[in-house]
Amino acid sequence: MTTKLKVTTVGSSAGVVLTKELLHMLRVSKGDTLFAIQTSRGVELTAYDPEVARQMEVAERVMREDRDVLRKLAE
Repeated sequence: MTTKLKVTTVGSSAGVVLTKELLHMLRVSKGDTLFAIQTSRGVELTAYDPEVARQMEVAERVMREDRDVLRKLAE
């Protein structure tokens, strides 16, 4: 799917208007935060925060590696 977006003036800044379909595909609504990520293919617009995902991977690894210690602490 290709959607043409027009850059428009928003106050003293510039912005684009996202269609309802794009908002639905991104699973966001007004007030949500989007991230513009530089990739090898260009810029990707996403609701996915790569830093939070990286932190979650670290947390999951720690939980797997230290499962017994965490279980004992929970007692």
